[in-house]
Amino acid sequence: MDPKAYQEYVENVTPKVNGWLSFLKAFVSGGVICVIGQILCDGFKSAGLMHTLASNYTTLILILASVLLTGFNLVGPITKFAGAGYLVPITGFANSVASCAIEFKREGQVFGIGSQIFNIAGPVILYGIVTSWFFGFIYWILTSIGLV
Repeated sequence: MDPKAYQEYVENVTPKVNGWLSFLKAFVSGGVICVIGQILCDGFKSAGLMHTLASNYTTLILILASVLLTGFNLVGPITKFAGAGYLVPITGFANSVASCAIEFKREGQVFGIGSQIFNIAGPVILYGIVTSWFFGFIYWILTSIGLV
C-alpha cells in the first residue's frame, strides 16, 4: 500500500471527534464527580466529623465506587461519554489500578497482581512525585528570597 492510499485509509477509519463537545462533556462530567464528592464531604461534616476525616472518607468512597464500576465493566461506557472528565479525578486513578489487578489476577497474587498492579498508575505516581518535588523546590527558593 503506498503512503497516499494508507493516509486515505487512516482518515476513513479514524473516528471524527468534535473537540469542543468533548471538552464540554469532560468539564461537566468531572464537575459532576466533584459535586458528588463535595456533597459527600459536606454530609460527613454535618454528621459531626472533622474536615480531614470527612475528606478522607469522601476519597475512600470515590475510590470504592470507581473500583466497583471497573469490576462490573461499566467504566468503558462512562468514559466513552465523559472522556477525561472521569479519568482525570481520583476515579480515573482508582480505575487504572483496579483494571490492572483484574487483568493480571489469573497470573497469581505475586507475579500477576503484585507485580503488575501499578503498570498504568506507576508513571502517574512517579511524575506526580517528581513534579511536586520540583514545584516545592521552586516555592522554597521563592520563600527563601522573600518573593512569596
